Amino acid sequence: MRGYLRRFFNDPKGNVAILFAIAVVPVIGAMGAAVDYSLANAQRTAMQASLDATAIALVKIMPTTQQELNARGMEWFKANLGATPVTGIQLNIVPTTGKINLEAFGMYKPEIVNVLGIQDFPVRAKSEATWGIGKVEVALALDNTGSMSSQGKMTQLKIAAHQLLDTLQLAATNPGDAKVAIIPFGFQIRLDTTYRDASWLRFLTGSPLSDPDLSAGQVKNAWQGCVTDRNTNHDVQDSNPTSNARKFPGVYYPGEDCGNLATTMFLSTNWTALHAKVTSMQPTGNTYVGIGAAWGWHALSPTMPFSGAAPFNTPNLQKFLILLTDGDNTQSRTQNPNGGSPSQSEVTAMNTRTALACANAKAAGIKIYAIRVINGNTSLLQNCASSLSMYFDVQDASQLISVFSAIGSQIANLHLSK
Repeated sequence: MRGYLRRFFNDPKGNVAILFAIAVVPVIGAMGAAVDYSLANAQRTAMQASLDATAIALVKIMPTTQQELNARGMEWFKANLGATPVTGIQLNIVPTTGKINLEAFGMYKPEIVNVLGIQDFPVRAKSEATWGIGKVEVALALDNTGSMSSQGKMTQLKIAAHQLLDTLQLAATNPGDAKVAIIPFGFQIRLDTTYRDASWLRFLTGSPLSDPDLSAGQVKNAWQGCVTDRNTNHDVQDSNPTSNARKFPGVYYPGEDCGNLATTMFLSTNWTALHAKVTSMQPTGNTYVGIGAAWGWHALSPTMPFSGAAPFNTPNLQKFLILLTDGDNTQSRTQNPNGGSPSQSEVTAMNTRTALACANAKAAGIKIYAIRVINGNTSLLQNCASSLSMYFDVQDASQLISVFSAIGSQIANLHLSK
């Protein structure tokens, strides 16, 4: 036996066999490592795609709690990833101002190199979702008429509006990126009485728009902020109120519907004050959607009566009007001014003015979302919207929350930054 072994080791062919046996182990190991690395990299690619999809989905539900982010995030991540050999998956979600950072981590068990003692190696992916809104100016023209007190409409509107404000605030990564105006409307709008001496106001006398025994000066002194629609055709335009015919008519309505409206708040980045304005809204009075549309436009315009808006066509700036109502037009300055039930011709006239206000605002560069809450003129509001996809027909007040959430996501213009 010893002789055979001596001859084998002394034979050059035997040496080659030994060397091959020794060398084949690292060669197979290297080949196996390449195969396993390729398989692991495929899993990392799948994790990355799933993580990106999860990031976009999570941003759409912001703002929310960390607990909700963790639960929903893992649910969506696993659903997108599907079956995987990666084990011990962990998902870390860190929300910051205007963005969400995600990292997924797991261990891949190799198919080949485990024979060499390598049992697993880590696989990880990272993603970041941001709200790339640039700059936006948003006017909320919200129906505050008496009918909003029914079916939980005002309660749900407030919840939805608060959520929208939170969404825009979180999306505004730089001061001033998002500005919001709130215009509660009935058949008039109401301004803060500090505007009493503004040059763009004039005060009406004579029934039914004022007490017939009061002069313009007396109306001014007793004014509670109520403003009605302007002279035709300035009522559907953004013409500068530099002449008496173009000025905004202040009226005297002590204890009447307009006196109970929340005052209009023009473009602001004071989120606390904006939330307070939403909270203060209460339903009262009759409906004229045209004045809501017109004042939503005025709030987004750099011309008088307010100067807080940026010029139209400002680079990287978009202007949005969210127009919400739950009813048909019933009263304006010129149509059915005394209230009561309007005639069909009066309703038609008010609808025509409303449609013109919407059309002119869109032509100026404003994108309009129109929301019908249970009741209202469907065709009028559909035509007011900038597109059919920007019209929402809400059949239950509770749907307002999801509608405003969808609008907030669209305005925020979600995109992956990394």
